[in-house]
Amino acid sequence: MSGPAPKIAITGATGFVGQHVRTAAAARGWPVRALTRQPHTGDDAVQWVTGTLDDADALDQLCAGADALLHIAGAVNVPSRAAFAHANVAGTQAVIDAAKRANIRRFVHVSSLAAREPALSNYGWSKAGAEDAVQQSALDWLIVRPPGVFGSHDKDVLEMFKMARRGFMLLPPAGRGSWIYAPDLAALLLNCVVAGPSGAILEPDDGASATHVDFARAIGVAVDRPNPVTISAPRPLLWLAARADRLVRGDLAKLTPDRARYMAHPNWAADPARAPDPALWQATTPRADALRATHDWYAENGAYG
Repeated sequence: MSGPAPKIAITGATGFVGQHVRTAAAARGWPVRALTRQPHTGDDAVQWVTGTLDDADALDQLCAGADALLHIAGAVNVPSRAAFAHANVAGTQAVIDAAKRANIRRFVHVSSLAAREPALSNYGWSKAGAEDAVQQSALDWLIVRPPGVFGSHDKDVLEMFKMARRGFMLLPPAGRGSWIYAPDLAALLLNCVVAGPSGAILEPDDGASATHVDFARAIGVAVDRPNPVTISAPRPLLWLAARADRLVRGDLAKLTPDRARYMAHPNWAADPARAPDPALWQATTPRADALRATHDWYAENGAYG
C-alpha cells in the first residue's frame, strides 16, 4: 500500500466512525476534504466543506480533485420509511452522482449488516437500496458492511457499559452478533481506498462472533463488574418498550419499532465468506483490550455522568 498519499473526500466525517477515520487519515498524512452540516473548526488536517447531501454544489466542491470518496454518512434512527429513503438511498445516489461528475476513481461505501435483511426493517431496506445504487453506478466501488461498532465517542454501546457498571444488563432476545473496534474499522476503510477488490461486499469483524450474553459479560469484565446479571428481553417486551419510547419521546425516540425489529433478529454475525483478505486488513486490537480502552475513555470524559 505504498505510493503517494491519496486525496480522499469523506461524508459523515463528523460522526462516530468518521471521527476515527479522520484520526487515522491524519496519522497516515493523508489529505482529507470532508462534508459538514455546520461550519467546523479545530482540525487542521481536514479541509471542511459546509453543506448536506441535498446540496449538489457542496458535493461538487467536496469531490473536486479527489482520488477517492469514502461515503460514511447515513441515517440510523429516523421516524419513517420516507426519511430513511431520503437519507440513505437518495443521499447515496447524490454522492454517487457527484463522484461521477468529478471523475473520482474509487468509491468506498459504508453500509450495514442490516442490508442483508431488507424486509426486516426500514433501516435495512434503505441500506439495501443504497447498496443497489452503488452496485449500479459503474464506479470502482467497494462496499463494507460493519457489524456492531464500539469505541471512544460512541453513544449507543455506551448504554451497555452503563448497565454493566450497575451489574444488571437488559439485552435483546437471544442471538449472536459480530463486533469491531472503531480504530480497526477506520484502518480497514482507509486501506480500501487504495487497495482491495473492486465490486465486492466485505463483512469485517474483530475475529469472532459472540452471543449477546457473552458480549455483555465481556463488557462487565472491562468495567470491573464481571458476571453482571443478564436478562434477554422477550420480543413482546421489546415491542412494548419501543411503542412506549415512541409515545413518550415521539420522533426523538431511540428505541423505535423499526429498531426493535432489527434488534430482535437472531443473527447479526459477519459472514466469514465475506471477510476481508488478510493481506488487505486484519483486526489488530484484542476485544478485551478494545473494550477496556473504550471504558477508560468513557470514564475520563465524563460519559458515565
